[in-house]
Amino acid sequence: MKRQIVPLILFVFVDLLGYSLFLPLLPYYAENLGATPTVVGLIVASNALAQLIAAPIVGRLSDRMGRRPLIIFSVVGTIVSFVLLGLVDPLAALFVRGVRSGVSYEMAAIGLLFFSRALDGLAGGNASLARAYIADVTDEEERARGLGLIGAAFGLGFIVGPALGGFLSNWGLATSAFAAMGLSRYAVPAFAAAGLAVLNLIGVFFRLPESLSPERRAELAQSPRTAFRGRLLWKALQRPRFNTLLSTRFLYTVAFTVFTANFALYTQYQLGLADRSTSYILAYVGVLVVLVQGLAIGRLTARYTDRSLIFGASVLLGITLLAWSFVSNVVLLLVILAPLALSGGVLNTVTNSALTKSVYPEEVGGALGLSEALNSLARVIAPAAGGYFLESLGPPSLGIAGTVVMVGVVVLVWRRILVVEDTSSV
Repeated sequence: MKRQIVPLILFVFVDLLGYSLFLPLLPYYAENLGATPTVVGLIVASNALAQLIAAPIVGRLSDRMGRRPLIIFSVVGTIVSFVLLGLVDPLAALFVRGVRSGVSYEMAAIGLLFFSRALDGLAGGNASLARAYIADVTDEEERARGLGLIGAAFGLGFIVGPALGGFLSNWGLATSAFAAMGLSRYAVPAFAAAGLAVLNLIGVFFRLPESLSPERRAELAQSPRTAFRGRLLWKALQRPRFNTLLSTRFLYTVAFTVFTANFALYTQYQLGLADRSTSYILAYVGVLVVLVQGLAIGRLTARYTDRSLIFGASVLLGITLLAWSFVSNVVLLLVILAPLALSGGVLNTVTNSALTKSVYPEEVGGALGLSEALNSLARVIAPAAGGYFLESLGPPSLGIAGTVVMVGVVVLVWRRILVVEDTSSV
């Protein structure tokens, strides 16, 4: 494995550590301001909607300009968004005093939450850029392993981040000091996440080399396949293998995100857990992700084909989402989370690896950007729909909805990937 991957893995770890600091706390923060579960789902979805717009552009630009400049741009956007998130309370109060048009403090604060999450999404692209970087420095045989290491870095971030976020938001000394400055206790993890992003920016600037040589960037800039043309995008979507993999990835992401995006609401309404307990459970999920991505993925991809892994993981995810619908206690939830982490981790890594093999080398960044855009669309649909389902039909409806989608994924994979032998890679 290439030495460039080491600083990239560190970048991904710190990025996810900062992101996961606040992830389980956002629903509680928004609900304290009077947001309903549906509105909470829309706040989460706003980040994905912004990524839907930005990810294909960022990915295609990285094909022409290189990965490193776009990673730096993305990290700067992350810093600004978390600083804004930490300043929601004073900014909302300032807005209400300045506008004086009947807008309540709570409405202004919720609006700023929307804006902060959307801003982070517009500058986002860290995940797709990291995967494109891996594709640049690995061959097809070791690509799944490299992407698995990126997934393990994600998992490590999720081990530390949620637990640290739960601690920081309830740390009496820090929260009291922030309260004296007119800031919410949730500003503590928000500023901590911003600080981690600053460290990441310094690390990327000094330690992460560009994965594309100047000659390769010049070559890609001249290639017609990296141009911003709708016709080229449409042509790429007509390729059967690429199209099927994108469809599979989009649908399973919808099903999985109904679970992940609404997890904090689920634990609150179904199990009665507070934010700190939910944060610790998500840290446990991080441990599972590290085990799957760091240990299981390499062994599975060495033994089984991409098609077999995608099909098997799709079946397992559907079954475990259905089982999740009927969880009644924390112990059973912890048991169910293990196969969920395995199936979701396999699908995430193997479909991305297969996507990079289904396009020309100069299209990798654009392809992963398009994949990330569809993931963002899924993350727009799933949180909003999941919040509505939970509010209207109850917590079990989340797992049932995800299972219904996965039935469609299993049929698609069986008919278009497993049974139909597509020997062409493009």
